[in-house]
Order: sequence, then C-alpha cells, then structure tokens
Amino acid sequence: MTDSGNLMQAAAEVARIAGDAALAFFRGGIAVDTKSDGSPVTVADRTAESRAREWLEARFPQDGILGEEFGETRPGAKRRWILDPIDGTKTFIRGVPLWGTLVALAEGERILAGAAYFPAVSELLVAAPGRGCFWNDQRAAVSTQAELSQAVVLSTDERFPVYPERGAAWRALARDAAVDRTWGDCYGYLLVATGRAEVMVDELLSPWDGAALQPIIEEAGGVFTDWTGRRTAFGGNGIATNAAMARVVRERLGAVETR
Repeated sequence: MTDSGNLMQAAAEVARIAGDAALAFFRGGIAVDTKSDGSPVTVADRTAESRAREWLEARFPQDGILGEEFGETRPGAKRRWILDPIDGTKTFIRGVPLWGTLVALAEGERILAGAAYFPAVSELLVAAPGRGCFWNDQRAAVSTQAELSQAVVLSTDERFPVYPERGAAWRALARDAAVDRTWGDCYGYLLVATGRAEVMVDELLSPWDGAALQPIIEEAGGVFTDWTGRRTAFGGNGIATNAAMARVVRERLGAVETR
C-alpha cells in the first residue's frame, strides 16, 4: 500500500481504532499515573496505542513505529508510523472533550499522510501532500481572514513556562486579536484547518504531536512551521496559521520569515 490515497485511508483507520479505544475509557474515572517527565498517562493511552500497533503490525510489518507510550519499533525502517494515542491527556482525564488521536506516516522528515481524530466530538481530519485535507469527508480549508483585529488566536499554554520571551511576544499578539483562547493541544489545529481560528501555537511539540498536524494544516491551505520559521514537524515546537496571516504572525512572534 504505497498510493497516497490508500495511505490516507490507513492513517484515518488507525486513528479511528486508537481513538475509539480511548473513548471507551473517557469520563470513566480511571487511575492516572505519572511518567518520568512528569506528564500524566492512563490505561486509555496505553490501550489505544496498543490497538494501533496491532493493526499496523498486521498490515505494514516492514514499517517502523514511533509512539508516545511504547517508544520505537524497527528504528532502521525506511518509513515509520508516528502515534499519539491521546493528544491532550490532561484534558482527557478532566472529562473535557477537546482531545484527539494523532497518526502520521513519515519517510525521514517527509510526512506521507496524517490523520487527527477527535472521538468525543466526532470529527476527523486526514491529509496527504497533494491530496488535500478532508474534514469528515468534506474538503477542509483555512479561513481567509487577514486582519489580526478580527482573528481567533489559540495556544496550548499561554504562560510559555519554557520560553518566557516567546510568551511575551504571544501575549502582545493576543492582545491585538479579536479572540484569544487556550483551546489547545491538537484541537487548536483542528480549528485552524477548518477555518474556525486563524492561529495556533505551541512552545513544545514532540514528533508524535507535530507529524500529523503539518500535512493537515498545509493541505487545508495554511502554513505550519517551527518557531524559527522552518517548515517542519520536527522542530520541537509549532506555529500554524492560515496563509493570509502567516507573515504578520511570524514577524510578531519573532520567527524567521517562512520560505
């Protein structure tokens, strides 16, 4: 299965399988453990990733797999599936529905397909380079809003605890926007890709966070970069915008001009 259309279907199927497995635990009062990095994890995260891995091992046995909960399998493989079974675990464990399951297939740093599934709100995004981005089977498109004063801008954590200088730039930009919210994690990127927000930023993104999001934003007509303006899902952070506001937002945030 190498055609990009088929890979999109596979990414969407894996995301649905993992997301529905997580949804079975949602608002179920499950125990929460703490990982070595201080972040929370639950049986829902682990079960969802296990289901995704089982499906992929049966159908793509030559591909590698990189997942947030169980690490990397076949690191020397030409392609690898990148999994985040629950993006927004802190949201999930508090019973808030703005969490999602992220799946991408990459060859090096080139993303071949990506999917983001939001089981609690019944929304699915899937994209591949040159194939477009689809939102519940309809073509997705970013907004055409070009004025910051009319824009909705989003972040996962407006405190920016790791990079306070970026936080200062963000807050200055947010003060000039029409709406500033922390509808964060992958949900914010869903809103940008579907034209319901113009800007979404994260000061920290792991590969399993960003890999699915880059093709989704780009194929919806937007711009996805790291905080240096580099077009990559592996920069450790992210800025997603519609095309109309890409330049001004990155200038305001101190990011290098996008190419």
